[in-house]
Amino acid sequence: MLDSQALFDERDLRIAVGPIERASLERSMAGLDGLASIDLGLRGRKIRQRGTLRAASRAQMDARIAAIEGLLDGAEHTLRTADGRQYDDLRMDAFTPLGGQVEGTGLVVEYEITYTQLRS
Repeated sequence: MLDSQALFDERDLRIAVGPIERASLERSMAGLDGLASIDLGLRGRKIRQRGTLRAASRAQMDARIAAIEGLLDGAEHTLRTADGRQYDDLRMDAFTPLGGQVEGTGLVVEYEITYTQLRS
């Protein structure tokens, strides 16, 4: 669930959490050995979500995709998974449908979403 909206099918949901990174600024100066290093603090991390979307018709699939694309708004979101994991302060950076197929009586589309977790 993203912001309490059931947008994703949970059974094929995969979340990959990248490392938290620390930024720094290094400068060297003529005539001095070594570097001057300024710690700029912790930065965000990338989180990738992969899964499948299922819908009974093309119109329903288009509506699901449009709802997800509407969250590419630069705002912060919260992702909760069925197993209880929660990721706060996420900005959705990219939503990529990876192709679709007819399965049974409906459509299935695989997708990937890239988030930046702004605070960890």
